[in-house]
Amino acid sequence: MSNRTEDASRLRGEVSSNPADRIAWHNLAAAEGDLGRVVEAEAAARRAIALGVAAPETRLVLARALQGQRRLDEAQQMFEEAVRLRPGYVEAHRDLAQLIWMRSADAPASLALLDIALATAPGEPGLHLVRSVVLEFAGDPNGALAAAEAGMAHVPNDRPLLLQAAHLALACGDTPRGMSLAQRASLLAPAGSPPEMMTMCEALLAAGRIEEADGIAEELVRALPNNQYALALQATAWRLRGDRRHRALCDYAALVDTRKLDVPAGWPSLDAFLAALAADLASLHPFESHPLQLSVRGGSQLHLQAPEISRPLVGALFTSIAAAVQRHIARIGQGADPLRSRNTGRFGFSGAWSVRLRSGGHHTDHVHPHGWISSACYVSLPQEMGRDDGDHSGWLRLGKPAIPTLPPLEAEHYVRPEPGLLVLFPAYMWHGVEPFTSRADRLSVAFDVVPS
Repeated sequence: MSNRTEDASRLRGEVSSNPADRIAWHNLAAAEGDLGRVVEAEAAARRAIALGVAAPETRLVLARALQGQRRLDEAQQMFEEAVRLRPGYVEAHRDLAQLIWMRSADAPASLALLDIALATAPGEPGLHLVRSVVLEFAGDPNGALAAAEAGMAHVPNDRPLLLQAAHLALACGDTPRGMSLAQRASLLAPAGSPPEMMTMCEALLAAGRIEEADGIAEELVRALPNNQYALALQATAWRLRGDRRHRALCDYAALVDTRKLDVPAGWPSLDAFLAALAADLASLHPFESHPLQLSVRGGSQLHLQAPEISRPLVGALFTSIAAAVQRHIARIGQGADPLRSRNTGRFGFSGAWSVRLRSGGHHTDHVHPHGWISSACYVSLPQEMGRDDGDHSGWLRLGKPAIPTLPPLEAEHYVRPEPGLLVLFPAYMWHGVEPFTSRADRLSVAFDVVPS
């Protein structure tokens, strides 16, 4: 992100000295968007278009900036314009399908324009991949697998499609098919290609071939020591083997921190602050359904970018969070393990979001591949979720892999949510949320931090 900050600063200088440079305006819009500065991204993109930029890429940047400001009708129209300018524009189709899905929870509606594009360009693998992803996250894994395989009928050697089909076959319980697809992708890939190695490791874990999976995970961690998904695969293989290194890597007592937030300045109590914050966050959630390729199910997710962080209540929350994170990294200290070896004593936020789960909602198990420390911070909860009576509904669970394994593995640790509670844990730990039933929503904030 620091490179994009430098890019944006340089580009601001370029457009200041040459206001007619339409390419610089487009590049500035893209940089501002990457930094979450959606108002500035919109202004720069509109300036580029006014100067005559006809490229669909500029419309995509503008659409994303409008969506970031929750101007959803305008965003959808601009995504549609990008697709009109380039009917096979995969990125624009993906973002448009996601926006329609999140607004409506209607998979056929979200795929309508993409299906038209596929009818005229059936050999475009990216369009088939988007179709498969939409169906997967709309809760139709078999349809998603069929969509990926339909794409492979046109482009049998497309590696992203092969990997998607392998992942779905494993998730649907067809381990031999998943293994076959993972092997095909690996044969087509350059030696040591991480996506193919990760999928092959998943297939081996699903097949119970633990030693082979462990060997691949070890290679991945050696090549990508800070990749949290590689570490999660290694931890899973170690757990299945009964390797004592798993317990050190996933030491929940030592590495999972639960603490109440400090009361922000000017507030009489944490409860009073949380009540106001809950109302503020709830007013910002514009969607009916969850985004694609993330863990939320049965709810919505709001990306917290510069405009949201600048709101007084959200800013006060992150001031309290920053103090808690600083205490946490001081407590864990330094060491040779993957978490402590990166501890410089300083950190920065690399992403933040708010999640509103409705009755029946949950998080699928996942890790954050590019994080260091991950989190959950509870803002408001159904009252019944606070009971500790053996019912884990709505609780945070840790240790249950997102992938099938032989034998199957269950969660190793649970955390009961409480309003104002912040939970911090290594980003490589599998984590998810148990489904719950309630008339009230479950509102939380989460973020990743990385060393700085």
